[in-house]
Amino acid sequence: MDKNVKLLSIATAVPEHIIQQSDAAETAARLFSDRFQDFRHLASVFTNAGIRTRHATRPLDWFAEPHGWEDRMSAYVDMARRLFAEAAAKALADADLAAEDVDCIVTVSSTGLATPSLDAQLARQMGFRADIERVPVFGLGCAAGVSGLAVAARLVRNRPGATVLFVAIELCTLAFRLDELTRANIIATALFADGAAACVLRNGGNDGLIEIEATGEHLFPDTLGIMGWKVDDGGFGVVLAQSLPPFVEAELGGALDAILDRNGLSRDDIGRFICHPGGTRVLAALETVLCLPTGTLDVEREVLAEYGNMSSPTVLFVLERALRQGLPERSAMLAMGPGFSASCMTLRRVA
Repeated sequence: MDKNVKLLSIATAVPEHIIQQSDAAETAARLFSDRFQDFRHLASVFTNAGIRTRHATRPLDWFAEPHGWEDRMSAYVDMARRLFAEAAAKALADADLAAEDVDCIVTVSSTGLATPSLDAQLARQMGFRADIERVPVFGLGCAAGVSGLAVAARLVRNRPGATVLFVAIELCTLAFRLDELTRANIIATALFADGAAACVLRNGGNDGLIEIEATGEHLFPDTLGIMGWKVDDGGFGVVLAQSLPPFVEAELGGALDAILDRNGLSRDDIGRFICHPGGTRVLAALETVLCLPTGTLDVEREVLAEYGNMSSPTVLFVLERALRQGLPERSAMLAMGPGFSASCMTLRRVA
């Protein structure tokens, strides 16, 4: 990839409603323990998830009532618009740019539907130009923080001076289901949260936080059942296989090596990995695959503890903190998502 693709800024935003993990555990026990026999065996996930607090689109008591598509999508559009505007405005301000300077917007989200797309709904409020290019992307899930940023980088690569705004928004809590008496739903209730992140990319110039070097993806065959949504009249229902951490340990290493090799790199060239913290078991599996001592992915665990798993924006929360700490000459972002797929992006320190 053209070495002139620079990340100029990164900003994050979360809803105002904060859920303590202890309160989430108590509420889940009240709602499920009498109706779901296996809940007692699953209740420990709330304490073992490595999460203290999460942010949610609606207060905790909202989730104790049944909601259908209309309620869920109304809540999605309301909060997604607010988080998009907040994160995008912060990112543009940090890059010393205005909305009218943006040539293209890439928006990723897999937890709600909006037509017209969020960027169109906010165009007048934000001040985007009438000739702006809009690229809304649905369905990449947790991997979209990396794969969506890669799409944005490819769009800016051959456009000297062009500015691309990338926004990742997920409102995972809106998929919470009272009627889903399943292991996957209980685990999702303990893990997932809401948030957004925005990045500004530009081709050219000597400024920037980091240089986007290379990108790649790997789609594993016959893995559709590992992660995703099932859709019915009640809304989205989570698909989450118990085999995910062992699958990561067994299969991710080869996929990562193939992505790096296609770009003339190897793991020895990577000074630091910046990973999507899907959960404590997934982080442990990643450390095993990457041959890292236990606890190396400390920023990932900090973000997980403070915000939970927000799906696609989460790895960008990690990147934001890692940038503040300082990155080595070359680092790599890594995320996995529905498909089942892995996405990787290498970053070079700006001289």
